[in-house]
Order: sequence, then C-alpha cells, then structure tokens
Amino acid sequence: MITNSTGLEQTSMTENMITEVTIEALQTNQEGITQYPILEFDENALNLLCTGIQETLKHSTLKPAGSAAYRAVKRILDVVLSTLGILFLLIPGLIVAAIIYIEDKGNPIFSQVRLTENGTPFRMYKFRSMCMDAEKRFEEVQKENECDGIAFKSKHDPRITRIGGFIRKTSIDELPQLFNVLKGDMSLIGPRPPLPREVVLYTPAQMERLMVKGGLSCICQCEGRSDMAFDEWVESDVRYIRTRSLGLDCKLFFSTIAVVLKRKGAR
Repeated sequence: MITNSTGLEQTSMTENMITEVTIEALQTNQEGITQYPILEFDENALNLLCTGIQETLKHSTLKPAGSAAYRAVKRILDVVLSTLGILFLLIPGLIVAAIIYIEDKGNPIFSQVRLTENGTPFRMYKFRSMCMDAEKRFEEVQKENECDGIAFKSKHDPRITRIGGFIRKTSIDELPQLFNVLKGDMSLIGPRPPLPREVVLYTPAQMERLMVKGGLSCICQCEGRSDMAFDEWVESDVRYIRTRSLGLDCKLFFSTIAVVLKRKGAR
C-alpha cells in the first residue's frame, strides 16, 4: 500500500507513476518541495522503489573511489570507533533516554526506514526529538519546509519536544546511529541516508548519492549542514564518492566533531 498526501491508498506504483510524481513536484516547486505526494511505503512499494534505484544506478558513469583494502579498513574502523563510542556514551545516553521518557512517557528511541547503498532499506535509530505521533502529523507540516530541495527541514516544527530541540541542536539525537554503524547498516563517514518519500522524487543524478553506504556525516555536514542548498548537498556527496579515501574520512571525522561542538547549521 502507498499512502499519498491526500490520504488515499493506492495498491501499486509503476515506474511511470514515480516519474510523473517526480517531474510534477520539481516543476511546481522550484524553490523546494512543500508537499510530498507519497508519504508511506509498504513492503511491495519499497521493493519497487529499491529495484528502480538499482536499475538507475547501473547506468551511472560515477565510479566510487576506494579499493577493497580501503573498504576493509574502513569497516574495521567503523566497528572499533562505534564500539568505543557506545561504551563511552552509554551512561549519558541512558540519562538522555530517561529525560525523553519522563517528558511524555513515550519510547525514547525512534526508528524509521532509510535507504543506503544501492537503495538498500534499513531502520535508522535516533533519540526521539518529536512527539509520539510525529510521522502521522507530517502531512500537517510538510508545507513549512525550509529546505530549498527535496529534504525536509523546519526551524519551528511544532512536533519537536522541549528536550527534542536541545538534542537536535547538539546532535545528541543522532548518537543511537552508532548501533547502525556497528551493525553495518551505516558507516561513520558517508552520505546521509535519505527517506523513501524523498528518494522517490530524486532525479537519476541525485540517486548517485546512494552508490555507497550511508554514514553519520559527510562533506555536507562539515561544510554547511542544514544551511547548505540541496543541489550543493548532492554535489558534495558525489564529490565524496568520487574521491573518498582513509585520509578524507579521517579529516571529515574530526571536522564533524568540531562542527557538532560549534552547533553550526544544526536544526
């Protein structure tokens, strides 16, 4: 089942339907998407989207940098550093979880389906920064998008809780993704994994950011975060994919720590 922004249910989605939605949305929202035609994907629709991504990427001329040795060392570093991070931040994380629960008695951990390398879906974890029914209320706030492209950002999103505003500003809400890194769903450094409702609006060129495993941080998060225009965001991800190396990953890792401490561009 696919649920669109009008609340109607569709039983299937063809490639032509995806193309029509993408073209119409981009033509009528030159300065940024303010209405996502498709909000929810069931398993069949998600599989169709992922297959479409894989077929599109087969025709890309972009070749990800990095040898097999690079990928092996990168994975080892991901495991070691994420494990150390989890152990070091375990007690502070439990305190944050307790505060979130005390505020509204809901599950402090939020998860949602994201897409990573070759359109592979996985559940990405976060400390919950919004009210419990935030996903159901997304249709109410999508017109308040302040991002100039397809991703959704809003400074004054009414769904954000009091503690949520703080953990988003400080990027504490992202810490549970260390478990995603440990599991192998994500890497420490790589393009941020997007939502299916965003990817269904991607052009073939924008889908190229899904050619490698997604990560906690990448060039965009170090150079502008929410302040960077969407086209520049995509270009920076493609630049990373084309030039990635252990040296670049280390540089971005330490740059990310500095940016987080400065709270630059966080929303």
